[in-house]
Amino acid sequence: KKDDGPEKDDEENATMDDASVDEEEDNGVEDRDEARLIASYPTYSEASLARYDKDELKEQISILETERNTLAKNANLGAIAEYRKKEADYLARVAELDEVSEQRNKVRREHEELRRLRLEMFMDGFSQITLKLKEMYQMITLGGDAELELVDTLDPFSEGIVFSVRPPKKSWKNISNLSGGEKTLSSLALVFALHHYKPTPLYVMDEIDAALDYKNVSIVANYIKERTKNAQFIIISLRNNMFELADRLVGIYKTDNRTKSVAIDPNAFGVETKQNGVSATPALRNRTNASISAGGKPSVSKA
Repeated sequence: KKDDGPEKDDEENATMDDASVDEEEDNGVEDRDEARLIASYPTYSEASLARYDKDELKEQISILETERNTLAKNANLGAIAEYRKKEADYLARVAELDEVSEQRNKVRREHEELRRLRLEMFMDGFSQITLKLKEMYQMITLGGDAELELVDTLDPFSEGIVFSVRPPKKSWKNISNLSGGEKTLSSLALVFALHHYKPTPLYVMDEIDAALDYKNVSIVANYIKERTKNAQFIIISLRNNMFELADRLVGIYKTDNRTKSVAIDPNAFGVETKQNGVSATPALRNRTNASISAGGKPSVSKA
């Protein structure tokens, strides 16, 4: 018990100190409230006061004091502590809101920056592809013109792109209104323009020359052979002026109710036929379903 005495005294002193601090804080708040209340009262001059009846004023003072005493007896003093707690919660929520708002604004700025970069990169690529498309279409058609236009220039990602072409000696038309051969040439010009902007290592094309005449087939085949050295093309073709330029011919044929395939090196094959004094090209043409492939040069599949 003797040992517990000092500790108990310390606890009681600490409790009394806390109570004193709370009481001082309450008194400080009351003093500030009273000062604000007094400051809000109007000030009257002696001439103004002379107009009031003193007895009537005393009666009003008595009534107000009675009301004040009644309110003081029924006052909830715990409301002050509750108010302070609510105020602290409110300030914490405000700080949390400010932090979340700043994070949101940061993400929004990053999003806007990405949108700006996307638009900038798209418009740069769109301009390059449009210029190259003109060049490709003029080269393939020997004098035509092509144009890519944005449906919505303010927001190019919302609507799409209009692809219009002007074949030689004809008027401008949307690609959907062209003939089969003209659509093929327009599409190939766009593919070659895209290849120039961002090359793809492999292309597979199925009978792209089916609707083309002999001259245009030769133009397309020679372009693929000479101008696309950095890509491999696999082209299904029935046109000899397409597959004759290939590096490899892969033939698919049927015999004895079975499907077989054969790969031919056109260069080596041509040398062998010359040595034997026989040209095998006509025989090959009679059973050709060609597919062109190779590292930038046509290489064909045969049937």
